[in-house]
Formats: sequence, structure tokens, C-alpha cells
Amino acid sequence: MAAAAEPEAALLALAQQLRCAARGDQLSEAAAPPSCLEPVRRLTGLFREARPRETADESIFQSLLEILMKASSEMELACKDSIELATLDTCLLLMTECFRCLRNACVQCAKNQHIMRNLGLIDVSVHLIQLLHGFEVEQESLLVALRCSLQFLGNLAAGNEDSQNSIWKCAFPDLFLSCLNHHDEKIIAYCCMVLFTCLNSEKVRELLEHKNSNVALAVVKVYRKQLESEWSFLIVTDHLLKCPELVKAMYAKLNNQERITLLELMMAKLSEKSPVTNEEMTVLLKDAEFLARCFQEKCRDVLILTSTESMEDEEAIVTIRLLDVLCEITSNNKQLKHLQTCPGLLETAVDTLRLTHLAGKQTTNIFTATHSMTVDGEISHPAVGFKSHLIRLIGNLCYKSKENQDKVYLLDGIPLILDNCGIDDNNPFVNQWAVYAVRNLTEQNERNQDIIAQMAHQGLADNSTLKNMGLEVEKRDGKLVLKSIRKNPLS
Repeated sequence: MAAAAEPEAALLALAQQLRCAARGDQLSEAAAPPSCLEPVRRLTGLFREARPRETADESIFQSLLEILMKASSEMELACKDSIELATLDTCLLLMTECFRCLRNACVQCAKNQHIMRNLGLIDVSVHLIQLLHGFEVEQESLLVALRCSLQFLGNLAAGNEDSQNSIWKCAFPDLFLSCLNHHDEKIIAYCCMVLFTCLNSEKVRELLEHKNSNVALAVVKVYRKQLESEWSFLIVTDHLLKCPELVKAMYAKLNNQERITLLELMMAKLSEKSPVTNEEMTVLLKDAEFLARCFQEKCRDVLILTSTESMEDEEAIVTIRLLDVLCEITSNNKQLKHLQTCPGLLETAVDTLRLTHLAGKQTTNIFTATHSMTVDGEISHPAVGFKSHLIRLIGNLCYKSKENQDKVYLLDGIPLILDNCGIDDNNPFVNQWAVYAVRNLTEQNERNQDIIAQMAHQGLADNSTLKNMGLEVEKRDGKLVLKSIRKNPLS
């Protein structure tokens, strides 16, 4: 019983000390630390434990608010009179400790979150963060104060919708913009944490407004620069990608490097094996339509990679990443059916395969089939596998689709695919994707089976290639029949 009473007695004593000290200290006097600093430090330590957090009295948070308001006034005067920040070291020290104390008091304690919000600590904290950001100096004491203030807001928002909404009202978009564009990586990380915690589907739609969209763009830039990966990754994949209108708006404003980053984040999200809800599926289909149009508009940009000097051309790499995403989307049966009817997508894939194949035959370049690996066994070029992925996309779009099977026939795409199914170190797994595409093109499609059989008979298709694909041609009742070596004849 005595042990349980001990932290409560300590809290009461510290609350009294804090109340007296907070009302008398001049925070910017550098001769000695403010008298309230030590009580705040002791409270910070106490609030690491659940029991003191749960029994903390409102008066403690009222005193901390008074200290921060005093700090805010002194910071405003310093800004107005152009006072050097070094003279405010004691003020910054105390401010930092107050934020640490509040941060600890919020942990898994809805009662304290509620008290702090009602006292107005969110408004004061956001105002202080903006003041600190305005100094634009490298001073460590200022950076630490900023970090702790953002940690406090993050803990205040955690699991508390009312606090999330209040922080959003005060901080969006200006505080998020200033902190996301800060030079300090920890400040960026903590800002991302607060932003992720506050976001929901309604708030994401607010990002569609012109100025607000800069917040979304800043998150992508943060991830691309690898300044902070975990929270920025989650913001994009768990929130931003779930709004098709925002994806379109962001894509239009991003530069090519940032578009590549956004597409890579889409790939990461698509590669997750978790079940997709109906709502998420609707969003994915809208994104897929948009990306298919982008690919159709930009597909020929990849041809610039026939020049070795253009190996890192960003527009071409965007096209490659668009194809990667489309391959992944069309690997899902629910999404596939929607894209199988996307106007012009199949025709674009076949046409791009033809153009790259022709480019590889006209001169020696990345689209030329090769059997010579580099010294370490790898080819480091952004277009490695591009033709493989085109064949994969064509195969996906023809899966159980008689209409698309016939389109490929009319586009003279079957001979093109067969001509691209040999070993090619520039296109790993091209043979496997060609096998897959031929299977999907010939399934229950006699005309497509016949054309392959006729090509083999006339020597236009290599029989050894067909054998590698598990196929052979035989005469049956005077008719050429394409059949599987391992299974029953294709039907």
C-alpha cells in the first residue's frame, strides 16, 4: 500500500513545486536554469510508468501549458527583435523537457490526451513549432525541441480520433509542409509519424486541393530521397494510393524521378499478399485504367534506350515501370478482366513488342537478343526484361479471352511472340513467358493453333523452340495439329 502511495505523493509534491515555479520564472535568463526545470524532469521520469500517468492531476498539465505559453511569448519577442537564438538556450531547454514530459504522459492514456486537448496544448504546441521553424538555424538545442514537440503530437494523436482531428485542424497544411521539407531527418521522420497517424480517407481527399497537394508530393519526395522510409512508405501505400483522383493529380505534378518512385511504391503495394477488399479493388481498377493510358501515351519513349548514351533516360524508365505495374495488376484475375477490355492496351503492347524487336535487329542494343553475359553474370540496364514483360502482359490480356486471342492473331502477334522466345540474356525468363502467352493464345482457339502448326510445317517456327515450349506438330487425318507433348492435344 505504501509503495502504491509513493508515486502519488511524489506527483502531488511535484505538481505543487511546478505550479509555484511556473508562475515566477523568466525563461530566457541564462544565469541559471529555471526553477521549474528540475520538477519537469522528475515528472518526465515518473510518466514512463503507467500508474503515475493514470493518476496525474490536470493541474500538472495546466502548469506545463503556462510554461510553454511563456516560452512562446519569449520566442516571439526574440523573432521580433532579431535576438540571437543562443540567448534563448535555457528557454529551449525547458521547452524541450516540457514536450518530453507531455509526450510520456500521453502514452496509452486517453484521459491525459483528453485533458491536454481541452486545455489547448495542441494550439500552443503547433504555434511553438512554427516559431522554432522560423529561426532556420542548425542549433542542436532548437532541433531537439522540434523533435520532441513532434513526438508529443504523435503520442497525443495515437489511438485518439478527437486529438487527430484537432491536430489536423491546427497543423494542416503549413506545419506538415515546413517539417517535411526540413533538413533534419529526425524531424522529417516524426512529422511523417504525425501525418500518418492523423490521416483517414476524408483527410486524404483534402489533399486534392492545389496547395494541400504539396503535402502529398513532399511525402513522395521524402521517400525518394530515402530520408525516412517506414512512415513515408505507409503514408503512400496505406492512404494516398487509395484515392485515384489524388494519384492522377500527383502523377501530373511529379517529375520523372518521382514518378518512378511512385510507381515502385505501387509495385510494393500490389506485391502484398493480403486479401483485397471490394473498396480497394474499385480503387485499383481506377488506378489501372489511368496507368494503362499513361503507358499507351509514353510507350515509344523506351526506344530511346537503343542509344547507349540514353541508358538512364528518365522518361524511358517511367515507361518500363508502368509496364511492370500493369503486369502485376493483370496477374490478378479480378483486375485482369477489367483491363482486358481497356481500349487499345493490347494493341499497344503488341505494337511496342514489334518496335523493340525490330530496333534490336536493326542495330546492336539492349533490345538485341544476346547470349553473352557480363563478367559478373548480370546486365545492369533499366530495359533488361522489357520484352519479356511485354509478352507477359500480352499473355495476361489473352487469358480466357477469345476476343483478345483473335486480336493478337489479326495484329500478326503470334509469329512475333514465337520470334522472341529464344534464350536472351537481355530478357530473362522470356521463354517461360512466351510459353505462357502461347498457351493463353491457343486455349480453345483452333485458328491460333492452326497458324502455329502451319508455321512449324513451313519452317517459319523452329520445331526445337516449340519442343522447348512443350509443343509439337503432327499430322492427323491430313490436318496439321498442334499438341502438347506432356498433355492431351490443345483444345
